[in-house]
Amino acid sequence: MSTSTRLSVISSHIAHLGEYSPEITMAGQVSSGSSPPLTTHILDTARGRPAQGVAMTLSKLDQSGQWQTVETGITNTDGRGGFFGSSDMWTAGTYKLYFDTGAYFASLHTKGFYPYVEVAFHVEDPGQHYHVPLLLSPYSYSTYRGS
Repeated sequence: MSTSTRLSVISSHIAHLGEYSPEITMAGQVSSGSSPPLTTHILDTARGRPAQGVAMTLSKLDQSGQWQTVETGITNTDGRGGFFGSSDMWTAGTYKLYFDTGAYFASLHTKGFYPYVEVAFHVEDPGQHYHVPLLLSPYSYSTYRGS
């Protein structure tokens, strides 16, 4: 990669720090430009690139033990997604992020083993920022609590 190409990529990343495009927030909500309470970042480790266009669903476990859809989104060109346009929607509880990895790999004409990935996690302090990254390849995935 040439120096000018590297500088262009770095400039693009810097220009987008703290931004979350409207396509990755709940329908009808426009991001304020500040970091939402929950973010994710998907890296396609097999391709060495961010996973763009992955459909995601955030659900919360209700009092009766049923998952209720809270919000949906799609990762942006940098493989990032943010949930909750406003922090007042973010409360303590058990949540689940569903990633439609089957459709993502199909769009790349790649066979994959996992048709979807679900990551359940517990929010104790809604005042904290939660980041749930996903490292993805056609035959494996990994996640962790990020910062």
